[in-house]
Amino acid sequence: MGREVEIKLQVKDVTRLRAALKRMGARLASGGTRRVHEWNAVYDTAEETLRGRQQLLRIRIETPDGAPLKRPKNAAQRALLTFKGPDGGVRGRLGKSRGPRHKVREEIELRVESAEALAQIFERLGMRAAIHYEKYRTTFRLPESQRWAKRLLIELDETPIGIFVELEGPPGAIDRAAAALGFSKKDYILKNYLRLNAEECRRRGVAPGDMVFTKRK
Repeated sequence: MGREVEIKLQVKDVTRLRAALKRMGARLASGGTRRVHEWNAVYDTAEETLRGRQQLLRIRIETPDGAPLKRPKNAAQRALLTFKGPDGGVRGRLGKSRGPRHKVREEIELRVESAEALAQIFERLGMRAAIHYEKYRTTFRLPESQRWAKRLLIELDETPIGIFVELEGPPGAIDRAAAALGFSKKDYILKNYLRLNAEECRRRGVAPGDMVFTKRK
């Protein structure tokens, strides 16, 4: 149980971003796993009760480094159950009129033995996978010598709607890391991927739906 504090930043020049990460001394997290595929299923009732409460219930399957991306019984895979509460953003020091500067949500997450069994339980309770989305994530941390970044995660996300960086951790560390990566506060994105995908679908004139790759990357 805890509180998630984060922002997103849209990346338009990946080469420039990677150069900034190198200058900062960023290193791969999670024991050196370079890239993880995430398959996410968001569950809700037919009446979209959780969405109406601004809550999220998600099953995520993580598969490292190009291993099979479906749902075989693969020891390398990890399944997580996540609950997120409503957004309660942290406001910046420039005044309430400018609104929240970071996205803050209650987050409860645990590892589960079987994503399939959990999905069946949800379905028996009258819930359904309302939407699916996927992405590839590479997670970085800064060296321990940079004590200000002790609890900071830098997550590079390759998604069907573009490339983003998520910064998660203490608000001050988020701001400092964003500046070091070449971004300003006006670049901060507080929306989740589901909302960003819905906006992209409207921009393209198509019905909102799953955020998935048409071809495996």
